Amino acid sequence: MTPQPADIDQYNHVNNVVYVRWVQEVAVAHWQALASAELQQKYAWMLLRHEIDYQQQAFLGDLIVGETWVGEAKGATFERFVVLRKGDTVLTRSRMVWCLMDALSLKPRRVDHLMVEVLKQGSIK
Repeated sequence: MTPQPADIDQYNHVNNVVYVRWVQEVAVAHWQALASAELQQKYAWMLLRHEIDYQQQAFLGDLIVGETWVGEAKGATFERFVVLRKGDTVLTRSRMVWCLMDALSLKPRRVDHLMVEVLKQGSIK
């Protein structure tokens, strides 16, 4: 990800809301990279909780890389972590709780062992 002029705030660095968008984009890309087309049609994810710690700033033109992995599954929820970096510098650390939903009924679905296996295949950068 590379910050664009619209991502920069009045302090001349990336606005905090942009980091939230990037974190979500990394999470969605992870799901799309690991889940089959069938799983993507059958299930959807709803964000229940989002915590983000801002550690350093990013500026116009910086190259930002996201890394994600999943944590614990409980019932219909799954924990996800995302770290955004500029080179070796950590910009943000994020923890989210997502709820697995049936894509048609939009009702919560228990995260089963198959879903755990799919999402724990590895982290992506």
